[in-house]
Amino acid sequence: MCGIVLSIGPEADSVVFRRMLGALASRGEVTETRYETGLLAGTRRLRVVDRDRAVQPWLSADERWLLCYNGEVFNHHELRAELSGLGHRFRTASDTEVVLAAFAQWGEQMVHRLRGEYAIAIVERSTGRAYLVRDPLGVKPLYWSRMPGCLHIASEVKALVRAGAPVVEVPPGYHGWADADRQVHLRPYVDLLSLGAGQPVVTDPDEAALLVRTTLTDSIRVRLDTDLTVGVVLSGGVDSSLVLLHAAQRHPDCVAITVGVPESPDVAYARRLARELGVRHEVVELRPRDIRLADVREAIRISELTEYGDIINAVVSVPIFRRLGELGIKVVLTGDGSDELFGGYPMYHEVGPESARRLFLHKIRNLCRTELQRVDRTSMGFGVEARVPFLDLALVELAMRLPIELKRREGQEKWIVRRAFADLLPDYIRRRPKNPMSYSSGLHERTRLYKPLFARLHRSFGYHLLEPVRRDFDSVLMSCDNDLDAAIAAGRARRDYTVLEHARDLVGAARWNAAPMVRRLVSPRRHRGDGAPLPG
Repeated sequence: MCGIVLSIGPEADSVVFRRMLGALASRGEVTETRYETGLLAGTRRLRVVDRDRAVQPWLSADERWLLCYNGEVFNHHELRAELSGLGHRFRTASDTEVVLAAFAQWGEQMVHRLRGEYAIAIVERSTGRAYLVRDPLGVKPLYWSRMPGCLHIASEVKALVRAGAPVVEVPPGYHGWADADRQVHLRPYVDLLSLGAGQPVVTDPDEAALLVRTTLTDSIRVRLDTDLTVGVVLSGGVDSSLVLLHAAQRHPDCVAITVGVPESPDVAYARRLARELGVRHEVVELRPRDIRLADVREAIRISELTEYGDIINAVVSVPIFRRLGELGIKVVLTGDGSDELFGGYPMYHEVGPESARRLFLHKIRNLCRTELQRVDRTSMGFGVEARVPFLDLALVELAMRLPIELKRREGQEKWIVRRAFADLLPDYIRRRPKNPMSYSSGLHERTRLYKPLFARLHRSFGYHLLEPVRRDFDSVLMSCDNDLDAAIAAGRARRDYTVLEHARDLVGAARWNAAPMVRRLVSPRRHRGDGAPLPG
């Protein structure tokens, strides 16, 4: 895992380049750079695979190509064996070297062989042409910005705002070239809006459960392939509990971590599961009063998010990854993405069966700037690599072949996941209903107090050079009576909340936050018969 920065072209400026790379300092442990005429390339590398030798920027054996790479390719062992059979010789055990060898062997067709979470920039040194690739779901970020005589490429918006030009995202599942004139031409190699199309629908519950179990188990397995301690972000819900159950079985050194108000459901369920598994458990205890404006501002700075609900969840996520960073844990697995695949939110069941599939695909296509952006930024903001097994492409494609009736059944969301692992999940976890992150941790309403300031704070960091803060899609969909087309159109036409809407929301949040204080002030004091106060 890394933060990568490249400046390509005759006007590439080493001062600007160093500032851009410095903005990504938290993403890694060491700074590695290469300065050439018209090509400045660097990484802030988090050392995970072949930690001493996987130095970047990496040059191909013939020195024609230069690679800057952020992420992990989980099938690099298999690719290495195949490439070795084709005559390639390797100097390291890293996936970094495998990626460039794969490109040298297969060119752009390489993208159909990689299994992982990655963002890649490969530059032809003699011409300055750059080949850009982003993983199918957009787990790892990649952006570019073009100025006269120079193309800037970076892992985060905060690096590119220093150049002062509009910022453009490389969409998930896209690849293509930036030519010598610095024009960027990208096209999809995976169409996220047609996943599962043309493949047979799996309607039999037993077959579906077996496929879900096999596919998810394999996805977790490949993401546990490390000799480092593995952390698991544990909410005590079905998804994160499944990840921890597999990690505890398959990895000799794992740690669970939970955030929340001490008496919150998340903390209670997580404590019980970790204790029963005998897994070390870190609990980051927060109370609503602990969240201040400075915490909100820092979460926005780190996350660069553009929807209000995601920003609130980022405020809750930051303490988790800060603690993991303090513990020196570099690799962590999360349960993110399961709700978007298996119907964890009410909206999927309220739009009607004909629109449900389109809504699933719409949410999946936008994960790169919502849930996944939160996970990447808040983890890498503290030098922690977060892996998301529920968003392995094979599992996503399988989920799109399952009808909504297998995702919500008997009044229970994610029914097929619960059935697939019924023998593994404790009953108290398997029967636990979905509760959104910031709500179940007990911290949502406190953060709502600061919502009217989110957009202003976002602009103060220059992140509007990509896009402004927008109203939550879930709320837009609800206001449009669950009409997906109307919601998409409304989101484009009126992106942010009005002043009146913010005021109403603020009043509700203020009432909620004031209620405990009012109760303490007005509740009558209890006394013993002699008039002295009772202890309590």
